[in-house]
Amino acid sequence: MGHIICVLRFQNVCARWVPCMLSDEMKAERVRISRELLDCFEKGDEDFLKKIITGDETWGHHNDPENKRQSTEYCHKESSQPKKFKTQASAGKVMLTVFWNSERVVLADFLEKETTINSQLYVETLTALKRRIEWIGIRTETLLRHDARPHTSAATRDAIQGLDFLGASTV
Repeated sequence: MGHIICVLRFQNVCARWVPCMLSDEMKAERVRISRELLDCFEKGDEDFLKKIITGDETWGHHNDPENKRQSTEYCHKESSQPKKFKTQASAGKVMLTVFWNSERVVLADFLEKETTINSQLYVETLTALKRRIEWIGIRTETLLRHDARPHTSAATRDAIQGLDFLGASTV
C-alpha cells in the first residue's frame, strides 16, 4: 500500500484549521459591511477609523508554567543534570472581553472565574462599554462584533438599539 502511494506521488497532509465555516449569508453580510466601510472611507472622513470600535473575547490563564523545552540550560558535561519539578496545573482561567478603536483599548472586562459569555453578560459588557465611551468622550459610529450567539441574540440586538450604538455590525 505504501509503495503504491509513493508511486502515485500522494502524500499524507493534515487539513488546515480555520476558525469557522461561513455560510453564503454570512459571506454576503461581510461583503455588505465591507462596502459600507469602504464608502465611508472614500467620503474622505479623516476620523473614519477613530469612529470604529471592535471587540473580542479570549481566555486568560492564571498560571502559564514553562514546559520542559523552555527550561533548558547549558551545563558542563561533568555537572549533574538539572532537575525540573512537576508543576501544578493552571489555577484556572478567566474570560477577557476587550474593545478597542484605532487609538486605544477602550474597555477590558474580566468575567468571574470559570464563567463564559452569554447574552445577558454581553449586554452588561456593552452597557459598560457605552458608559466608558461617554466618559472618554469619543464619537463612535460603528460597533463591529463577530457573529457568536451572545452577540447576535434578540436581547443583544435590543440592547444595542437601546444604547444608541450607530451602525452596529456583525462580522
